[in-house]
Amino acid sequence: MLLWVMLACVGTADSKALQERQRQQMARGLPKQKPITGVKQVIVVASGKGGVGKSTTAVNLALGLTAVNPSKSVGVLDADVHGPSIPKLMNLKGNPELTDNNLMIPLTNYGIPCMSMGFLVDDAAPIVWRGLMVMSAIEKLLRQVNWGSLDYLVVDMPPGTGDVQLSISQNIPVAGAVIVSTPQDIALLDARRGAEMFKKVNVPVLGLVQNMSVFQCPNCHHQTHIFGSDGARRLAETLGVHFLGDIPLHLNIREMSDRGQPVVVSSPDSPEVSPLVHSVASL
Repeated sequence: MLLWVMLACVGTADSKALQERQRQQMARGLPKQKPITGVKQVIVVASGKGGVGKSTTAVNLALGLTAVNPSKSVGVLDADVHGPSIPKLMNLKGNPELTDNNLMIPLTNYGIPCMSMGFLVDDAAPIVWRGLMVMSAIEKLLRQVNWGSLDYLVVDMPPGTGDVQLSISQNIPVAGAVIVSTPQDIALLDARRGAEMFKKVNVPVLGLVQNMSVFQCPNCHHQTHIFGSDGARRLAETLGVHFLGDIPLHLNIREMSDRGQPVVVSSPDSPEVSPLVHSVASL
């Protein structure tokens, strides 16, 4: 009996040693994280699924950071190479100028410097690129932009949990991730995958934002939970992360976004802006 116990102990020790060697080998295989020049903290805004209002939330989050902390400088990086939305949302167009050492100068509106693949290609041109070309573009957007000095860089991530998310998480130090989801079950499934992915690559999940949480009829003011109720709040509790707030499904948010006038600057005193500012204050 004693022999079996001793063999079991040896086996456990060997197993732990093997796991530690594997961990060290994997760590050596990962790229070394290198900060973005001039940027103090990077916050990524992500979602497992497209169409949940991630880009709109990212833009208003960046503007909310400057509204809550006017002394802080904030930039926005559009990492969605295939479907860049930041140029439209921030009412920006044109090619970035270059510095003397060939770094791209971000385009600026509302005091927020922005960089996007949408500035480098025609509006109607499809970006039909394979993975290696996409990753090369992401590397350029990360390393060949003159951001100056920023307290925060908000990165609008593409939907999903693929190469871009892993590359950004492994190549630059990320202070935290904000996950955006609607209350709908199908969206929450992918939001959970996104949150778990960031945990696996040691990126703190700052919390979940529940977008399109409720629709209020402008005539009778009856409220309808079109996509369900409190799904993201329950998911945040399950994951043990902060619930950052509800953003309603509101006509003003959609109209102002389409005009390139985000609600945080176009309607700062409107009721639909309050949850956005509250989300920022909770970070």
